[in-house]
Amino acid sequence: MNSLTVRMARWSAGHPWRALVGWLLFVALCLCVGIALGTDSAKTADYRVGEAGRAEAMAAEGHLERPSTEQILISARAGALDEGSAASVARELTARMRRLPEVAEVASPERSSDGRVLLVEVSLKGEELDADHKVGALVAQTRAVQRAHPELLVQETGSPSVSKGVDQQRDDDLALSEKISLPLTLVTLLLVFGSLTMAAVPLLLALSSIAGAIGLAMAASHLTPDAGVGKNVILMIGLAVGVDYTLFHLKREREERARSGGRLGTEALVELAAATSGRAVVVSGLAVVASTATLYLASDVIFSSLATGTIVVVLVAVASSLTALPALLTVLGQRAERRVRRRAEHGKPARRLRGGDDGRFWSALLRPAARHPLATLCCSLLALLALVLPLTGLKITEMSRDTHSRAIPAMRVYDRLNAEFPERRVAHQVVVQAPAERSAQVTGELRALARRAAADPLFTDYARIRTAADHRTSTLELRVPYLGNSPQAHDSLEQLRHDYLPATVGKVTGARYGVSGDVARYTDYPAHQNGKLPLVLGALLLVTFLMTLYAFRSVVLGLLGVVLNLLSAAAALGLLVLVFQHTWAEGLLGFRSTGSIGSRVPLFLLVILFGLSMDYQVFVVSRIREAVLAGTPTRQAVVEGIRRSASVVTSAAVIMTTVFVSFVFLHIIEMKQIGFVLAAAVLLDAFVVRVLILPAALLLLGERTWWPVRPSKTAVPGPNPALLDVG
Repeated sequence: MNSLTVRMARWSAGHPWRALVGWLLFVALCLCVGIALGTDSAKTADYRVGEAGRAEAMAAEGHLERPSTEQILISARAGALDEGSAASVARELTARMRRLPEVAEVASPERSSDGRVLLVEVSLKGEELDADHKVGALVAQTRAVQRAHPELLVQETGSPSVSKGVDQQRDDDLALSEKISLPLTLVTLLLVFGSLTMAAVPLLLALSSIAGAIGLAMAASHLTPDAGVGKNVILMIGLAVGVDYTLFHLKREREERARSGGRLGTEALVELAAATSGRAVVVSGLAVVASTATLYLASDVIFSSLATGTIVVVLVAVASSLTALPALLTVLGQRAERRVRRRAEHGKPARRLRGGDDGRFWSALLRPAARHPLATLCCSLLALLALVLPLTGLKITEMSRDTHSRAIPAMRVYDRLNAEFPERRVAHQVVVQAPAERSAQVTGELRALARRAAADPLFTDYARIRTAADHRTSTLELRVPYLGNSPQAHDSLEQLRHDYLPATVGKVTGARYGVSGDVARYTDYPAHQNGKLPLVLGALLLVTFLMTLYAFRSVVLGLLGVVLNLLSAAAALGLLVLVFQHTWAEGLLGFRSTGSIGSRVPLFLLVILFGLSMDYQVFVVSRIREAVLAGTPTRQAVVEGIRRSASVVTSAAVIMTTVFVSFVFLHIIEMKQIGFVLAAAVLLDAFVVRVLILPAALLLLGERTWWPVRPSKTAVPGPNPALLDVG
């Protein structure tokens, strides 16, 4: 009863208003520091992986990187296009664009093969990732031309405008998820506590934790650049764990209050909750942090950004549960005690608190595992293994422009561009770096490569060779008349890399070469991730085992935790494959199947699911260990501990599911997949693993659960006697 957790809670309970003001000042300080420092956003170079990344780096050294481009389509609203009017509009558009400081070059107008559309391509200055901040000026000019010529249709698309549209859609989606998740979470908490005040406590603390975490994440971005996904994960994980950690504390405090029958004062109850649920929250939070930290091993800027956001918000949520929460509980508890005394003075009975014993309901749910542990274990394992089976058909791809929502206007214009100008659908950039004296030989081999490609139906006859001023770097741009996610586009890349390049520039002494472009990126990233997967997965399993060993001093529980976490995560991912790689759920969940899963989704989810599963594992086993420490035999302690913790675990699971389900309604396919699988995994973990598999396994293991050292019988943790309310 003298641990750091208890000492912090004791101080907060003894000085509640100081603790609350201190917490608010901490959150405000985090936000102020974050705003003052700003966000260090990831640069183009931070995203480079594989051969495509090396090729882009070589092109950048020679100042030959591909510029960001916008395409403006000019067409008739109905009927044939008037060539004179279209040419006049193209000239006006070109003049407007050339006056913009953001524009590097405007190409000559190009007519589609059927003559229905005139295309003007505009190249932007600067880095690729900066283009979406500059494209607004170009879009404004396009709209001005459209207003001046309403008889024609003038539309703009391109990577920058699509990226800007995706960012806007992400912001709108986040606002939508807040509108969905916050009210539903509040309603769920109302059902759990039956009190608006008590229901508001977890929500307010979670929101304050999110605010503080956003500020800290902005500061942390100067150590690991922000890839633009940090706020998404802070909102999603912060709301889920922030409410859960507070709920664990609140439910335990109310349970002890109901059990004490008024014999314990508020500060004693807060201290007791800190000694039990508080410790479980700290261990759970550290487990989530340790699990998530393995994402840094993936050597990917987006994974690092996701890891930073998750770690920061979990640590802030744990801090709030140790400081602000005990203070709030003390203030509310003292107010409740005054109400009880006033009711007693008027001869009215005290109101019954929710949060006591839910024994009958949970005893019924636990009955199969308690009476038939082997049969329950086998049946439950077979059910989860059935969900794991679809995982054998997992196909991961990098979600490209072709997978973005068509609710984005620039994406609809992008579809028109691909239909009217199929020869522009995909571009490969071959980059060669060689000694300057080999420049002529490199150019000759690139021309030979272009001739081979022109004779191949996978390519068009377009070829453009550029050479750097120092003659050390040369590039060749080739085009493919197929969509970037098509088999033909991938075949063309394979042909370039494994056949044409070795047979041409591969013969130049001292030459380094590679292929970049969208298709190369979307091919190399999954390959890079697959190469890192064994390292991340191995570290994740080791961390899970060590954290469980640290929490319970049991090798058996450590191994069991690894197996159960792996099984529940695999089952959830199998369910994800079943739903999103096929078309049967498209109408139900509002998406268009790509026949694959986003390349970053499985690894991120595996890590997060391990962390969230550890939450429930620690909380449930802590209650079992409590009973064992009090002298209860292990088999009886298993049933009693799970029965006592089941209510709060399932309440927490329902709240987490509510938060995650709100992301299923978003437009971005990867966010849909993440929201769906997290919701499914939490429900599987809470209602199958913790209610059926875990108790059945522990009952079969019996005293062997605690190997090598069984917890010795000791007194049940109790409050400081000085805090007992004897009056």
